Amino acid sequence: MKNLENFIFSILESKKKKKMVIILTAAAFFLSLMMFPTKLVLAKMLPGKSANTFSIYVDTPTGSSIDETKRVSDCVIDFLKKEKEVMHLELFLGQGIPLDYAGLVKGASMKRTENVSEISVNLTDKHHRNEPSFLMVQRLRPMIQDACTPLKEGTNIKFIEQPSGPPTLASIVVEVHGDNMSKVRSIAVDVADVLSGTDGLVDIDIMADDNYYKYELVPDKEKIARSGLSVKQVNNILYLAFEGMVIAHKNAKNSPDQINIFLILDDESKKLPVSSVDALESKLSSLNLMNIKGMMVPLSEVVSIRKVKSNPMIMHKDLSRMVNVVAETDMVSQVYPLLDARDVMLEKFKEAYTITKAGFSTYMFDFTLEDKKTHEQFLIRWDGEMKVSLDTFRDLGGAFISALILIFLLLVIYYKSFAISGIVLLGSFLSLIGVIVGHWVANWFTSETFFLTATSLIGFIALIGISSRNSLLLIDFAKSLMEHENMKKRRAIAVAAATRAKPIMLTAVAIILGSALLAGDPVFGGLGVALISGTVAAVFVSLLFIPVLMDNAKAMDFDKN
Repeated sequence: MKNLENFIFSILESKKKKKMVIILTAAAFFLSLMMFPTKLVLAKMLPGKSANTFSIYVDTPTGSSIDETKRVSDCVIDFLKKEKEVMHLELFLGQGIPLDYAGLVKGASMKRTENVSEISVNLTDKHHRNEPSFLMVQRLRPMIQDACTPLKEGTNIKFIEQPSGPPTLASIVVEVHGDNMSKVRSIAVDVADVLSGTDGLVDIDIMADDNYYKYELVPDKEKIARSGLSVKQVNNILYLAFEGMVIAHKNAKNSPDQINIFLILDDESKKLPVSSVDALESKLSSLNLMNIKGMMVPLSEVVSIRKVKSNPMIMHKDLSRMVNVVAETDMVSQVYPLLDARDVMLEKFKEAYTITKAGFSTYMFDFTLEDKKTHEQFLIRWDGEMKVSLDTFRDLGGAFISALILIFLLLVIYYKSFAISGIVLLGSFLSLIGVIVGHWVANWFTSETFFLTATSLIGFIALIGISSRNSLLLIDFAKSLMEHENMKKRRAIAVAAATRAKPIMLTAVAIILGSALLAGDPVFGGLGVALISGTVAAVFVSLLFIPVLMDNAKAMDFDKN
């Protein structure tokens, strides 16, 4: 280690070299931070998780028939059958799949209408598959959506993966709050248009029923009585003509209850040739009932047709009526599309609305719209995994700052010096260089984007203790040499750095080897990379940068030197 001692001593003896070390360290720190705005390193709550299953939600427009929904679903299934990694497919028509982790938070159990279906897809084991499930979804999504959504205008096909992180409705959720629901719906459509035009966002959907008109068949009780019929007769033939009805029951040994026997007309008799009032009236006229006198009475004489508006679903949150607009990210961070989409929304809404932005708070990205003509107010609130990500990074950042302050106060008490405590603190903070650069390097060796995640920040916080320990070893040993060996300050610092280099490096190797097992994990890979690259950076900072700061610290000087 004599060579290392002489090398460090030569740096301390030369003002030019010391200045160069400080400049290079500051430049490395600045350039590493610039990797975020330049998008060389992207931040995300958790990366994609390869699973053995995923689901596909098919939502045809509200009011669509079960046959139209099935036609779109069959188109999706035809594509999936061509995939050799797909083992099983199961279609749930008019309902959601049995609840899984994703379905619990996305409301799959509430689906009970003809315009929805869900397809459960089981894949071969992920350990025997080259393509992760999230990359398969990314590849299949545009192919299936381009081919199947045109079959029914207004159809939405969404690919739902098992979330690797927090249970949220979607990656990005935009809540539109207001009392005027027609205006809320209009704003939600504008928001969805902006999200659709934002790079990196897919599966955009407005979680609200479409407004449409429908026809109600209303039996006229007075006409029914005058015609010698009964209301039950009329209801039965209406159900038989359009839906089907139970006409008998069957008993079976293996069934504790009676089994219903249904009578249903064939498709040609049950379906209308065209969607119009005339076709409906024509069908009612063709249906006849025999009254108590034996005379045939056309159904159109006792049943009237009424055109009414649909009753859309009403959603509330915190006693406020709202509409959700959801979007998923296509292998990108949630934060960057959010910032892009928000800027476009602010530009789009400023002509018709007065915009008030939220302050620096939990809901810092929210804003309020006030109609310039009617003065009605609407709230645009951001939620979903994106908000959880921001909250997590904020909380972890707060924990990191708290840890630094606590370490600083303890060191001040121990050393009775703000300068030495600041040296230790700065050395700990500079390990961030290695964390960021390590994620940039790791991104070269992965087929998908290697994000800086919440687990990466946990690794960074853990590095504080490791980096502090390295600095403390140097400072204590150098002070001991100066006090007990009467060694000059610069020589003591060089000897301390060279002597402690071996245990520092051995500790670093142990951390690197132990963290290597985590680096390949889809969820905790960020933690492993942060520990490995941050430890490497901490070694260089401890052996080169910290000695320079120690040499400039007045608290390291003693009268006898």
